Amino acid sequence: MASYSGDKDAYLKRLRRIEGQIRGLQRMVEEDKYCIDILTQVSAATKALQSFSLELLDEHLSSCVVDAAKAGGHEAEIKVREASNAIARLVKS
Repeated sequence: MASYSGDKDAYLKRLRRIEGQIRGLQRMVEEDKYCIDILTQVSAATKALQSFSLELLDEHLSSCVVDAAKAGGHEAEIKVREASNAIARLVKS
């Protein structure tokens, strides 16, 4: 079971909000809105995705990684490596 399962509805609500922002961007392009206005909305959508990612990462670290670290062994190494790779991907984006 995923560590975010208890907050699944809240996560889905946030993703639907972000999806709405993306649809709004599509509409702005279709309606030939001013470039700077579109870029402002792109920035807002990007920030929303970054915020979502960080919250999900925090959830993963505080549950999956901590639980694996407590158990020790190879599983702990795997979880730490996965988290490290996820952080690297987020930093690059």
